[in-house]
Amino acid sequence: MPGNHRSHQMRSGRFSEVGRIYVLTAIVHRRAPVFTDLRAGRLLVEQFKLAQQEGIADSLAWVVMPDHFHWMIDLKGSNLSDFMRRTKSRGARSVNAHLRLDGQLWQKGYYDQAIRQEEDLKTLARYIVANPLRAGLVKRVGDYPLWDAVWL
Repeated sequence: MPGNHRSHQMRSGRFSEVGRIYVLTAIVHRRAPVFTDLRAGRLLVEQFKLAQQEGIADSLAWVVMPDHFHWMIDLKGSNLSDFMRRTKSRGARSVNAHLRLDGQLWQKGYYDQAIRQEEDLKTLARYIVANPLRAGLVKRVGDYPLWDAVWL
């Protein structure tokens, strides 16, 4: 996805519904591996927790990879566009301050997948948190520090 030439396609047909479960993915600009810095990853995780504290979304599962994140949420308020804009903006401010960076942290847009009720959420959560294992970053999921799921 060099240059993110398909960002307009990510927005076409997007519909958000409070009470629906979504899997969201956002990618770091130029796929820079900024979250290999554990503190930077934890700063992003604080944004996930803040969204829950504010009652906007319940976090069901997430993983922060070196250059992107996957996040399964139950949307409680707002809409996906506002929700992701807020999360990415707040995350960028805190991560950029920590890393002493200036400029764009995230690629434009994000990916979302609405989850059908009949899908097995636990299986999907396991798939999300196993990303570091499949990427060869660790030998066991438990060895990776930037993930969580309500069922595990």
